[in-house]
Amino acid sequence: MSKLITVFGATGNQGGSVIASIQGNSKLSSEYKIRGVTRDPSKPKGQALAEKGVELVKADLSDKESVKKAIDGSYAVFAVTNYWEYMSKDIEVTQGKNIADACKANGVSLLIWSSIPHAGRMTNGKLDDLPHFDAKAEVADYIREQKIPAVFLNAGCFMSNFTGALQKAEEGNSLTLNLHPDTKIPLFDAAGDTGKFAAGILLNTSELLSKDVYAATGWYTPTDIVKAVEKFSGKKTTFNEVPDETFRSFLPEAIANEMMQTFMLVREYAYYGPGGDKILAESLKYVAEKPTTLEEFVAKSGPY
Repeated sequence: MSKLITVFGATGNQGGSVIASIQGNSKLSSEYKIRGVTRDPSKPKGQALAEKGVELVKADLSDKESVKKAIDGSYAVFAVTNYWEYMSKDIEVTQGKNIADACKANGVSLLIWSSIPHAGRMTNGKLDDLPHFDAKAEVADYIREQKIPAVFLNAGCFMSNFTGALQKAEEGNSLTLNLHPDTKIPLFDAAGDTGKFAAGILLNTSELLSKDVYAATGWYTPTDIVKAVEKFSGKKTTFNEVPDETFRSFLPEAIANEMMQTFMLVREYAYYGPGGDKILAESLKYVAEKPTTLEEFVAKSGPY
């Protein structure tokens, strides 16, 4: 009899990737039936999943009973929250705890929680305005406190954020950030590869239970990024390093400080913090399929 996995954010980048990887893996597709959670199953993305055999349910992450009902009967759950929807740490923490509580109430055997490190703790409070990091990490703390069987999938820096930040012109492209040209960044194709890491967790649960899995293809620099864009665009592409406050001044006020500190975290703390390179290397041993390289991502993400 097939086990049920419930995937939150089913029509989004991460949840959609998880569904695709499970359905594309012969072992997992025979072992699991999939329930996808979305706010509006009637939208085209939802209907496309339904046509592929995904059971779609509607849920509001801020409504405990709604979340509990969505998880009912599940053996495993993949959960992701979206800080940027409300830009509220409190709301994201509440939503994450609602998912955790529902998993505990339903006796879920495995929760894969999409997380990232706690920036405030890692930096001893130096970087104090990164709620989109700290909220997910505090939910991870809660999951551990509640002794819910879980694996914590810590996404790296999205490749799409860097290609999306390119300033494009006929005469050439440029990328301007408060990073050094040789800063090492753990890059990740969220839409393409979240599922590859989640599938690896499902296939190796006994070895990974209670552990952190770091999800990134590898370490790349801003220089690597502009070289890849130049290769596939045929246009001169340059990287410009600017001071923190200069970078901050380029951004909308609502997100300026948070984005500035995000890249400070990458530059000064290697994003994952001490030992991140070793944990990423270990995590890559379990990925179900080869993750997308920077060049592969750039090649499919144009035009530039």
